[in-house]
Amino acid sequence: MGRRDKNDSGATGCVVVDKPAGVTSHDVVDMLRRSLGTRKVGHAGTLDPDATGVLVLGIGKGTKLLQFVTGADKTYTGEIVFGTATSTLDAAGEVTGTWDMAPTPEQVATAAADLTGDIEQIPPMVSAVRIEGKRLHELAREGIEVDRPARPVTVRRYDTAPTADPLVYTLDVHCSSGTYIRSLAADVGTALGGGAHLRNLRRPTVGLFSIDEASSIEEPTLMPLTEMLRGMPRLDVDATVAARVRVGQALGPASGAGQFAIVGPGDELLAVYEIREGVMVPAKVLVG
Repeated sequence: MGRRDKNDSGATGCVVVDKPAGVTSHDVVDMLRRSLGTRKVGHAGTLDPDATGVLVLGIGKGTKLLQFVTGADKTYTGEIVFGTATSTLDAAGEVTGTWDMAPTPEQVATAAADLTGDIEQIPPMVSAVRIEGKRLHELAREGIEVDRPARPVTVRRYDTAPTADPLVYTLDVHCSSGTYIRSLAADVGTALGGGAHLRNLRRPTVGLFSIDEASSIEEPTLMPLTEMLRGMPRLDVDATVAARVRVGQALGPASGAGQFAIVGPGDELLAVYEIREGVMVPAKVLVG
């Protein structure tokens, strides 16, 4: 069994924060490392520096469970600003084009509807996607633009509404992980014969995590590990089975499919198991 750094608090669990504008997701990780006294902190999905909203973080053993949160659906709100395109597709970039536009609510709604469902997106050059080992935003800072393969995403809802400013519309999106909201905003502008960019992006939910339960970065609320597996079926086991789980033994036979949170005595989250070929086998073991 590995030894814990004597300077590490041993904190473990899950934290949901409302990321403020002006800091990166990695900045939040660093802040929580200091406030919780541990180096073992990771986040489940980057938010742009100017964006706000839900950022789910794993602490201690929680870092091993981030993969079960990262792929969850997300919701976003924000504003589409018509008539101006930018280098980053949002308000932080340099203006790259202007157009005289007067979009109607019906036109905007139709363009948004055309971007709903299973679609393919080309990652923006300012994204964190890696091409041949380098992140796109690093290449963009060097003035380099490269071809990017389109990626499939699913937009389950893309609602828009006019505001008091005829060139500004609100957006409300429910989408799969990996969807670029900046692209959704810019593509509506292109579809209407001009350009547009995104501003005031906010993420109200990540999977079953909501902004309503977010705590501050300065005073984070540490939730138990089991919270990271919300929505996953739970299987409580006794001490005998827990001993088998701790060494990664298969449990079975089992019917059906899916993943299960294995919880032992004392409400201790032991592992995530999944059914493969009629046997329950470990997908991620947290103890041992």
